[in-house]
Order: sequence, then structure tokens, then C-alpha cells
Amino acid sequence: MIAPSLLAADFARLADEAAAVGGAPGVGADWLHVDVMDAHFVPNLTLGLPVVEALLKATAIPVDCHLMIDDPDRWAVGYAEAGSYNVTVHVEAARDPVALAKDLRAAGARAGLSVKPGTPLEPHVETLRHYDTLLVMSVEPGFGGQEFIADVLDKVRTARRLVDTGHLTVLVEIDGGINTDTIEAAAEAGVDCFVAGSAVYGADDPARAVQALREQVVHASPHRWG
Repeated sequence: MIAPSLLAADFARLADEAAAVGGAPGVGADWLHVDVMDAHFVPNLTLGLPVVEALLKATAIPVDCHLMIDDPDRWAVGYAEAGSYNVTVHVEAARDPVALAKDLRAAGARAGLSVKPGTPLEPHVETLRHYDTLLVMSVEPGFGGQEFIADVLDKVRTARRLVDTGHLTVLVEIDGGINTDTIEAAAEAGVDCFVAGSAVYGADDPARAVQALREQVVHASPHRWG
């Protein structure tokens, strides 16, 4: 699965940028990744719920909201109620991540839990049993265009083992520095969904860039999807 990140898109043309990565299933984007930043949990400020609500009306691509915000226990459910397909919160910010996962699901969304590069996975395995998606950050959250941190692939491998052995049922997603040079290593480690910003929206043909990344995953990954 490829999830183009609108953080690298033209914010003045979000509907057009979403359309630029569309297409038939298996050809265009699988998800559309939207980074919500509040200038508190991370130092950057991007967009919020009103913009996400407008985007949801403009695209049929499932929207994957990544909330890099303080107090997600208060704000995250609104993004699920608006119609987001997947809503991800940070384990470092959530007060009660288990209860929040239940609330997100009750509001109609898949529940995602993200960990920063320096956050170990093991203390949160039990919490992840309540979630649908694990988002492993491969850069420090807050800004696009950063260099991929290869050390986080150890967390991906751990998560992949837990999924393959039936201890977890999460989809493994990665975000940060994913491009033609790094996507194959992430695929080999066991990632299911790849967030790519500049590698897609910096290309002359974003839809073709999505397909090219997908082809790299298919050739590199030992993991096969049913």
C-alpha cells in the first residue's frame, strides 16, 4: 500500500493534489496521508479538522489522518466522525490510548498508534492489541523532507514477527524519508503501508511515482498479501 503524504503537496490545491494520485485500485494511491500538526507536540503547524472535512468531500481515496498533536484524547474522535478512514495518534501524547482506540473505532475509523524513532515498541505491545495500525516514524515528526532513520527498521521487524505469529493484528505503516532509495529496505523489513511525500509530489507525474514505488515494494518484499 502506498499513502502519498499531502505534507509535500501544494496546500493551495489540495483537491487537485489528491486527484493527481488517484486511479483504479492497485494503480493509484491506496490511502491519502494527512499530517495534522499543532505547533505544540511538534514544532510545526499545518492544518486541522476544517481542512480535513473539506478534503474528505473532495476525494474518494481513504484518508489516513496522522495526528501529531497534544491531547489527542480530546481531539482525535472528531477526525473519525468526519469520515477519516484511519486516525493515528501518538503513544507519547495519548493519556489513555486503549480507551481512545475504542472511541475511534466506535466513531467509524480504524485506530492507529504511532511511535517516534526513539520510542521503543516493546512497552506498547499490549496497547497495540487494541489498534488496527502501527505507524513507525522513520524521521522525527514535525517536518517533511528529512533523512530516513534506518535503525527504526528493527521495530518494523519486531512488529512483523508479532503479526506473523498472531500476537498482533495491526497493519504496519512507516512514515518519513520513504523514496526510491529507502522503500525496498522498509519492504524487506515487513512494512505493509508506505507514506511517501516528496517522492510522490516532487515527481513530474505523481500517479506514476505511486505506481513505481509499489512496483519496488512488490519486487523487494518477502511478505505476500492475500
